[in-house]
Amino acid sequence: MTPTAITPGFSTYSDLKTVPPSTPNKDSVNPPSESKASDPIAPLRAALVSEATPLAVRFRALFSLKHHASEQPPTLYTLPAIHAIAAALSSPSALLKHELAYCLGQTSNLAAVPFLRAVLEDRLEDAMCRHEAAEALGALGDSGSLALLRGLRDEAGEAEVVRETCEIAVGRIEWEHSAKRKAERLRNSDFASIDPAPPLAQRTHEYTIEELQEQLLDTRLPLFDRYRAMFALRDLSSPPDLPTAVPAVKALASGFSDPSALFRHEIAFVFGQLSHPASIPSLIATLSNSKEESMVRHEAAEALGSLGDEEGVEKILRGFLDDPEQVVRESVIVALDMAEFEKNGEKEYAVLPEELGFSPLKKFK
Repeated sequence: MTPTAITPGFSTYSDLKTVPPSTPNKDSVNPPSESKASDPIAPLRAALVSEATPLAVRFRALFSLKHHASEQPPTLYTLPAIHAIAAALSSPSALLKHELAYCLGQTSNLAAVPFLRAVLEDRLEDAMCRHEAAEALGALGDSGSLALLRGLRDEAGEAEVVRETCEIAVGRIEWEHSAKRKAERLRNSDFASIDPAPPLAQRTHEYTIEELQEQLLDTRLPLFDRYRAMFALRDLSSPPDLPTAVPAVKALASGFSDPSALFRHEIAFVFGQLSHPASIPSLIATLSNSKEESMVRHEAAEALGSLGDEEGVEKILRGFLDDPEQVVRESVIVALDMAEFEKNGEKEYAVLPEELGFSPLKKFK
């Protein structure tokens, strides 16, 4: 989803300390006409960095900051928004930190690179956060990070999810700066996200779903190439009434049997983008599997949140509010907030709730 710039009132948070945004480089931005008094960044940053802020509210503040951080051309608020997102990387919540890294990767702004490299290089950081930082560097197309990414990709003792993500990020950066990219003809996508890999390029004839599924599941291929098939199948699943949509969703769901947790988690992420009802059974099965990796289950929970207006989804999600895995519990809180957003017909998830002082755990139980 593409969030809009919303500046909520934070009067209900009397104990929040407002942190002034960083001063941007005047040569890199085009100042808007708004006065300093209308600066939207400071209250959003205050909500995002405060551990007293309910998690669902922090996520909504994050997506509003992401909007400002991704503005093209950059504005007076672009760099302060990037710095505001990065300021929350000290949070103890792995779920939030991984989402921060994702949003930094979606900014198309290399000012985010130092923050992402710091996360990736921190061996004490949660592997899920480091994976997301590596993926974000790939999304930014940062060729200056290739040495770091290749080194971690080839390091035998590195966490598998980090090694695999670095492999894909290297593939994406190399593709981004290649002559092949300029020659490829890509299908127009309904999705504005910068993905870990582009969809497969169109040939003289369209790929069939069977061909794409075969490449998706072929573990002999590089992950980057398999991801390209994944995103090609995603694009054949949207809009949901396309004749190819349900078969493509079912082909994607077959990826949940893959041996790579990273791969399985990306399937769930794609289902969150699609919000197609045909994905619900496989998402419920994935979330319900206590033996599944938490990073996969968390992504399945959030994907179900995007389907919150479908009958029975909210009830399923509530059943995991007390899950033993913290990242799953937190994902369910966010997913239930997303479900409410879907039911209310709100246009942008970045819009913060009017009442900022609620407790998500009380609200959703």
